[in-house]
Amino acid sequence: MPTFANPVLAGSHPDPSICRVGEDFYLVTSSFAYYPGIPVFHSRDLVRWSPLGHVVHRSSQVSLSGLDVSDGIWAPTIRHHEGTFYVVSTLAKGRQGSVTFLSTASAPAGPWSDPVVLDAEGIDPSLFFDDDGRCWFTACRDAAQPDVTGPGELWMRELDLETLALTGPTHVLWHGAMRGAWVEAPHLYKRDGVYYLIAAEGGTEHHHAVTAARSDTVTGPYSADPRSPLLTHRHRGAAEPVHNVGHVDLVDTPAGETWAVALGVRPTDGTHTLGREVFLVPVEWTPRGPVFAPETGRVRLSERLPAGTTVVAGGSHQNGRVRDDFDGTALGPEWNSLRGPVDDLVSLRPGRDGLTIRLSPEPLSSRGTPAFIARRQQHLRLRASTRIRFTALAPTQEAGLAVFQNHDRHATLALTVDASGIPHVVLTAREAGTDTRLAAVAVADSEVVLAVDSDECGYTFRVKDRTWTTLGSIDRPFFSTERAGGFVGVHIGLYGTGNAEAGQSEAHIRWFDYAPVLVLPGQAETGGTGGQPQLTAR
Repeated sequence: MPTFANPVLAGSHPDPSICRVGEDFYLVTSSFAYYPGIPVFHSRDLVRWSPLGHVVHRSSQVSLSGLDVSDGIWAPTIRHHEGTFYVVSTLAKGRQGSVTFLSTASAPAGPWSDPVVLDAEGIDPSLFFDDDGRCWFTACRDAAQPDVTGPGELWMRELDLETLALTGPTHVLWHGAMRGAWVEAPHLYKRDGVYYLIAAEGGTEHHHAVTAARSDTVTGPYSADPRSPLLTHRHRGAAEPVHNVGHVDLVDTPAGETWAVALGVRPTDGTHTLGREVFLVPVEWTPRGPVFAPETGRVRLSERLPAGTTVVAGGSHQNGRVRDDFDGTALGPEWNSLRGPVDDLVSLRPGRDGLTIRLSPEPLSSRGTPAFIARRQQHLRLRASTRIRFTALAPTQEAGLAVFQNHDRHATLALTVDASGIPHVVLTAREAGTDTRLAAVAVADSEVVLAVDSDECGYTFRVKDRTWTTLGSIDRPFFSTERAGGFVGVHIGLYGTGNAEAGQSEAHIRWFDYAPVLVLPGQAETGGTGGQPQLTAR
């Protein structure tokens, strides 16, 4: 039987939501404090996804200033109705919902409208268009009587499609199937006249689970599906390759099948660095309701293809080397900055210097918008490298590569100078508010190749001046969500900073290369660095 490889969107793409228009599928995920916000993807087969753009693509739409990396834009839902695309999402501050907003577009690639703020509390908003054309808004919030019902509740109001405002009474729908667990991520579906409310419980970590309730009327009351949880991996052992499964959204295909997109993680020795990724799971409808992964009851790394699909290779994470020579007029959709655009700090000069980074006084440890662009790490085994030219004017100035988990946990491999003005490449790790210089080496030139290799063991940092020099390694769990906390995976990118000092210095990036390292035939999936090819200079 032809199969595809899960996840279909690798790297930090949590909280997936999906809709279909004709033969086309569209998907959005959380983006937190990264900018542009809410990436939009397109597919014809549910397996191969291509970026279309972002819902938040103007700084005037949503302010992310001052936010922790794991705050920002949470859990968007995408829906389509009568020629209009709707995305509803939450802006979180301090790990709590702050503002719920709605954006619309006539095409999924945008441009998307300025957000409309909704009178809604809580997080994880969703929309449901009923057969009569009415639109219902659902979300989760703290329960009014937590000692009686449990800590969370799902609620509903009608959305007026003319004014884009919530209207009418509030309906409390359900308090979840697991008493003592917060219920979240509600999505509503209708099948054979019955309304099915699908939710997530148990938190977004190891106990994450999919639960459900049903009702004969859209506003309830809803009764818990006694089979809940309908999908979870919390009962499976450490050898299970996918953990933390939950937060699903369902879509019907033109061939009449139903599939779910779900988040999950792929841990190694109990920790993960790639973040929560998008997995595709078959769903079968029965008189009792949906059955997830009916053949196995679990999310698999290799799954049968959707009916009518002819691809025989896996999802987007199987893409090979991606090299950026910065010879275009705009950065590709894989690049992100923090909390806002960096147009005044990062620029393209085709035919001249490639990518230019003007040093910012904002360091990576700040909650501002540093001179930093990065892409998600999507492969455990990879090499990221760049050729950079930079002449620091003082030891406070630096530019280079960054392996970034959050503002307080990251590592940098940077060109700078010592107190005597001699160029050096320095490896620094930041943890709990402290920067630790791990290694430094003098270089003969202000133009070098910087590289970082990642595998199951850790991240190894190297520089090529005339020959390759290894500066050191950092254990992989240092960058893991289990150690760092929060909700994001590792990003790898380029930065330049004067460390709180203003300056006019610039770094020039010739190219950036992201190269997954394939597991060689006969080599264990969880081995060391034996599969790493030789570093080569360009």
